[in-house]
Amino acid sequence: MRVILTFLTCLCLLTGTARADLMSREALAERVIPPFLLGDPVNDKGVWTLENAGGQTAGYVFETEPLAPLPGFSGAPINVLVVLDLEGKFLDVQLISHNEPIFVSGLGEAPFHKFFEQYGGLSISDSIVVGTPYGEGASGSSLVYLDGVTKATASVRIAHESVMGAALAVAREKMQGIATSPPAYPDPEYSENLTWDDLVSQGIATRKQLSNAEINVLFAGTRWADDDPEASDYPDEAYLDLWIVDLGPQSIAKAALSDDTYEELQRFMEISDNDEPLLLIETARHGLVSEEFVRNTSPDWLSAEQDGLPVALRDADLFVELADGAPDGTAMILRTDRRLGFDPSRDWTLKVLALREHGVFQPEIGSVTIEVAHSTPERFFTRPVQIKPAPPWLEALRNRQTDMIVLAVFLTGLLVALAFKMNALAALPRFTPVRLAILAVVTGFIGWWGQGQLSIVTVIGTLRAAVEGGSFAFLLYDPFSLLIWAVTIAGFVAWGRGLFCGWLCPFGALQEFAHHLGRLLRVPQIDVPAAWDKRLKYLKYVVLAGLIAIAFIAPDQADKAAEVEPFKTAITTFFVREWYYVAYAVFWLVLGMVMFKGFCRYVCPLGAVMAIGGLLRGRDWIARRDECGSPCQLCRVKCQYGAIKRTGEIQYSECFQCLDCVTIHDDPKQCVPLILKERGSRQKVAAE
Repeated sequence: MRVILTFLTCLCLLTGTARADLMSREALAERVIPPFLLGDPVNDKGVWTLENAGGQTAGYVFETEPLAPLPGFSGAPINVLVVLDLEGKFLDVQLISHNEPIFVSGLGEAPFHKFFEQYGGLSISDSIVVGTPYGEGASGSSLVYLDGVTKATASVRIAHESVMGAALAVAREKMQGIATSPPAYPDPEYSENLTWDDLVSQGIATRKQLSNAEINVLFAGTRWADDDPEASDYPDEAYLDLWIVDLGPQSIAKAALSDDTYEELQRFMEISDNDEPLLLIETARHGLVSEEFVRNTSPDWLSAEQDGLPVALRDADLFVELADGAPDGTAMILRTDRRLGFDPSRDWTLKVLALREHGVFQPEIGSVTIEVAHSTPERFFTRPVQIKPAPPWLEALRNRQTDMIVLAVFLTGLLVALAFKMNALAALPRFTPVRLAILAVVTGFIGWWGQGQLSIVTVIGTLRAAVEGGSFAFLLYDPFSLLIWAVTIAGFVAWGRGLFCGWLCPFGALQEFAHHLGRLLRVPQIDVPAAWDKRLKYLKYVVLAGLIAIAFIAPDQADKAAEVEPFKTAITTFFVREWYYVAYAVFWLVLGMVMFKGFCRYVCPLGAVMAIGGLLRGRDWIARRDECGSPCQLCRVKCQYGAIKRTGEIQYSECFQCLDCVTIHDDPKQCVPLILKERGSRQKVAAE
C-alpha cells in the first residue's frame, strides 16, 4: 500500500500539463459574427481588437483561459470566447473548450452552449449571478440572474466566473473610460429653491457663445470660407448662443421651466423614468435643428459623448415654455437613457454641427463641430447602491440551503449512531432493514436528488490544482458534495474508508440493493477464491494510477477514462445516456446480484483513494477477542468483503463498515467464544 501511495505522489510531482494553445487567427476569425471582423492582436494573452465594417475599433475579442484560468471539476479551465463592445456590453459569448465531466459524457454539450447565449446584451457593469433570486432578491434588486443548468450548476458557475474575470481584466487594461458602477440619477429627496439667475451664477446652466467672426475662423482655409455672407458682413454678431441645462433634478427643472411645462415634464418622466432630460436654448442665428428635422427623433445637428463614448440623444417631443428670467430663444428638450451608460453627474460634451454649402446646383456640404462641455453638480444626484454578487460559494450555499440543512441533520445522526451507538445499532433485531433504509436515503436523497455522488474526477482535479499551483475554488461551487467530502475525510481518522464506502456512496448502496435482490431471487452466488480475491483487490490501485497518469499526460482523454466509474450514468443522469454507458452501469449492478459489490471491491478508483486515506485511521474500532481467528473463524467466513484475515485481524483498508462482524461479536447466540463461555458456565453450575 505504501509503495502505491509513494508511486502516486511521485507521479503527481513529476508530471505536468501544458496549457492549451491559443486559437489561431483563422480559427478565431471564423467565430466572429459579421458584420464585425477580427482586428489585430492586442497582447500575447489572446486579446484581439474587434473591427466594424469600416475598419474602426468596435471592441475586443478574447479567450478566457489565459486571463482567468479557473479550473473546472476536471482540473482543466473552461475556455470561452468573449466579444465585448467599447461600452463593455457582451456582443457574443461562445464556448471554445472544456473537460467538465457532466457535459462531456453526461448532459451533452447543448445545455452548456445554451447557457452562454444569455450574456448577449448584458454589461460587465451589471451585477450578474448564476441562479435564482433568493429571498427578497426577487423584487427591486439590481442583480441580473442567469439560468443555470440542472445537475451542472457548479460547472456553469465556474464558467461564469471565468467569463467575468477575463472581461473585467480586459476592461481594466483597455477600456479605462468605461463605467463599472451604475450611473447616478436625480435624487427625488433633494430640494433647493433656485431661480434662473441662480442656475447661471452657480454654473448649473452652461452657456456657449460663438460670433460670426469666430465661426469664420473655424472655416478658414476651406472651400466654404466665403460661403456665409452674413458672417462676413456682421462679424461681431452672434452666430451661436447656446444654453445647456440638465432638467433631471426637479429643483433645476422648476427654475428653468414654466409651471405648465414643468408639470408636463414630470408626467413624461413618470413614463420614461430612465431618461435624463436635457434643455437646450439657442438665441442666435444657428438654431438647434434643421428644417428637415422630424420631432421625436435624433437631432440632426446635435450629438453628445461621455468618456469618449457616444451618448444617444433623442427629442422628447415636449412643448417648452421657459421660466421668468430665462433667455428668449428656440428651446427643446432632448432625452438620453441612463441605462445606456450616461452618467449625468459627470462631465459630458455636446457637439454642435455647423454647416455651409458651396455651389448653387448640387452644392457641396462642409461642416465644423463646436464642442460644449457641461456638468451638473453632484449634489443633485444619488447613486443606487450596487449590490455586489455574493461570493460564488455563498451563492451556491444559498441555492442549496434546504438540502444542506437536511444533509447536515442526516450526517449528524449517522455519525452519532456510528460513533456512540454502533454496537446498539448492530444489535438491533432488524438491523438489516434499518441499514437498507439508510442506504435508500443515501441513494435517493444524497445521490439522485442532491447529486452528491463523490467521484474520482474531483480527486484528480484537486491533484492537478495542487501540482500546477492552481486554485481550489472549484470545490466551493458544490457545497453539498463538499460537506460529504469533509465528513468522509474526517471519517478516515475514526473509521478509515468504511464510513463513505459502507454508508455514504449512492452507487455502493445500489450494489448492495442488487445483492439483496439476488438473494431474494435465490440467484446462485459467485464466491471468489481467497487467492484471487487478494489479487483482484490490487486492481483498483492500478486503475487509480492509470487515471492520474492520463489526467497529466493526456488531459483531453481524462474524462473518457473516468467513465470507468459508472456513477455518472447511474446517479448523475438517472441512466439517461448513450446505451453503452447504461449497459456498463447495468452490468455492474447485475454482477452485484451474484458477486457481492464486485465493482467497489476490485475496480473502484475512488475506493482506492478512500483506502489510501484510511491510512490516517487512528484506532482499531472493531473489538476483537483472543479467540478471534483461533479457533473462531465465523466473522471471517461471514464477511462478504473479505476484510478479515485468518488471524482474526480486521483489514481496515478493505472494511466497508457493514457492522456484520460487530453483530456477531456482540451476539451470545452467534459468537463462538461467547457460546463456549456460556456453555462452560452452565457446566460449572451443574457440577456444583
